[in-house]
Amino acid sequence: MKVILDARTANDHFPGIGRYVASLARALMQLEKAPELTLLVDPKAQPGRLQLPSLPILSCPASPFSLRQQWLVPHVLRIAHAHVYHSPYYLMPYRPGVPIVLTCHDIIPLLFPDYFTAWQRLAFHLSHQLALHVAEVILVVSQTTRDDLMRHLHVAAHKITVIPEGVDEHFRPQTPEEIERVRHIYRLPTYYVLYVGSNKPHKNLVRLVQAWAVVAPHHRDVFLVIAGPWDARYPQARRAVEELGIQEHVLFLGAVADEHLPGLYSGALCFVSPSLYEGFGLPVLEAMACGTPVACSDVASLPEVAGDAALFFDPHKVECIQDALMRLLSDADLRDDLAMRGRERAITFSWKRTAAATAEQYARLVCW
Repeated sequence: MKVILDARTANDHFPGIGRYVASLARALMQLEKAPELTLLVDPKAQPGRLQLPSLPILSCPASPFSLRQQWLVPHVLRIAHAHVYHSPYYLMPYRPGVPIVLTCHDIIPLLFPDYFTAWQRLAFHLSHQLALHVAEVILVVSQTTRDDLMRHLHVAAHKITVIPEGVDEHFRPQTPEEIERVRHIYRLPTYYVLYVGSNKPHKNLVRLVQAWAVVAPHHRDVFLVIAGPWDARYPQARRAVEELGIQEHVLFLGAVADEHLPGLYSGALCFVSPSLYEGFGLPVLEAMACGTPVACSDVASLPEVAGDAALFFDPHKVECIQDALMRLLSDADLRDDLAMRGRERAITFSWKRTAAATAEQYARLVCW
């Protein structure tokens, strides 16, 4: 069973999807009955921070945004005698010549239309409809995404399989020495509340900053640390920090190397995710695995992921975010309880399980 996993999104432009591809590939190759896995890569793409595992590679000089992929990728797949093509992204070759497995993470442009132009929404809708139509198997990372596909794009239930993401094994509580090493590299304060993710509008960072402006005077030795790739199109959170005059209490780290993330999580007093929507919400799971207490939104897939191991709040109300942060920072027993429950919760999500369930879908396709 020769499976071609499209790894052209395993770069800094796709931080979430890239992590999915790299982690899934690594777990698939470690299965007892592993498929014959080959990675499709674009040799012109800039290498990112994500490290792909050592696997056979098919070279295709066309990005997922290029029209050329529509004839170049099928040509490469034909030469490779592929049995299954797995795309983790909806921009893909729509007639690859082999059965398709498509992973759909979310449909945010359809759920938050105000954040996108009319042209972006139309292109997203048409591309998704085409990808979902041609795929024999559609994998989704949460029940939330499954429900969204059925409700908004009318995808038949029998085509969709829910396979949650996992958490990499290196996400675990770190030693004091490793925490101090990461603290030194990024010049972190002794006490901080951590956010990890992008600054796209649905991440709701402006409300988080507004909530922190209320919390900061009560906890002057604690900082808000915002880490993750920064998109210059969305400067609102930085502007809010300046307008509220809390520059001395907020640190923007930008993108953080993957090997430093466990130390960054482990050194935090708590982790906060104020997102208005997540298809899965991997940083929440990573924080839990590192033993960091979590406060997060009570919307979309986050309750699915966090279970009973997080302090939930309404992300649409600044006062709810600030109340959750004040409660966590003021209650050490609550932090300890959430840290313990979070570690137990994270154990139930593994990339090995994700890979095994995905491999079953590959085999199902080949047997059709």
